Amino acid sequence: MDLELVQRVQAGDKKAFDVLIMKYQQRIVHVITGFVHDPVEALDVAQEAFIKAYRAIPNFRGDSAFYTWLYRIAINTAKNYLTAKARRPPAMDVDAMDATNYYDAPELKEFETPESKLVSDELQHVIHQAIESLPEDTATAIKLRELDGMSYEEISQVMDCPIGTVRSRIFRARGAIEQKIQETMNEGEQQ
Repeated sequence: MDLELVQRVQAGDKKAFDVLIMKYQQRIVHVITGFVHDPVEALDVAQEAFIKAYRAIPNFRGDSAFYTWLYRIAINTAKNYLTAKARRPPAMDVDAMDATNYYDAPELKEFETPESKLVSDELQHVIHQAIESLPEDTATAIKLRELDGMSYEEISQVMDCPIGTVRSRIFRARGAIEQKIQETMNEGEQQ
């Protein structure tokens, strides 16, 4: 069905591309959120990825599934966004006038104990740091597997590498994350 829609887009049917966007928008936003953690920015990056896909669709030959092709564009767009963002000077994230509104936000009220929340937050922070410290290809593989639930075969297509390479990257990533968690736990016991 995707190939038929792609062929219609290539023939000038813009509505066929709208159907593809509707079909894959949630999944693309989800994969981009694995790289760009701000949901609003992730939506902007997803829109940019779809624009790039639309412009590149005349060159789509069907060598891989459309979804795989779109994923590659989305990942590359997210990586390019992060690279460009790192070059920009930091901006003020929270307006002082809005700060009081954050205090009253219901999603920020805790139902957990402070201790369990602290441990959960610290664990997430450690995992995030461990992933961010990995080489880019290894980090991408583990994000696609664990955050997006992609199969090894899908990751192999998205990253354009053999399945064995995907398996070894994910194995290394899991080992590095486990080691970082263990180091953090050992530091906590010593204090």
